[in-house]
Amino acid sequence: MGDSKGAATGQVFTTSEMIAYQEGSVVSRTLIDKKIGTITVFAFDEGQGLSEHTAPFDAFVQIVDGEAEVVISGDEHVLKAGQMVIMPANQPHAVRARKRFKMLLVMIRA
Repeated sequence: MGDSKGAATGQVFTTSEMIAYQEGSVVSRTLIDKKIGTITVFAFDEGQGLSEHTAPFDAFVQIVDGEAEVVISGDEHVLKAGQMVIMPANQPHAVRARKRFKMLLVMIRA
């Protein structure tokens, strides 16, 4: 699907079909990687996550399957398929799979 860089340019697809779950793992696939930003899909197996960290840019997250716990500056949010949140730049955040889930991450660097 797509060009040699892994993008799905010019093709119709669903976000969920772009990546498969792997037992005990977090898997990612970058769809667009440009100087001004990235679009990446992730699949988290139940119990997996990304530990607390910060990023110098706002990050938009949309859950496309399953259920995630997103903590932003100590505030816990439970997101389900179809829901989204913007994680503000320079604010600590973490993501954990309450149930396995897939998400679309859009980070704008400009």
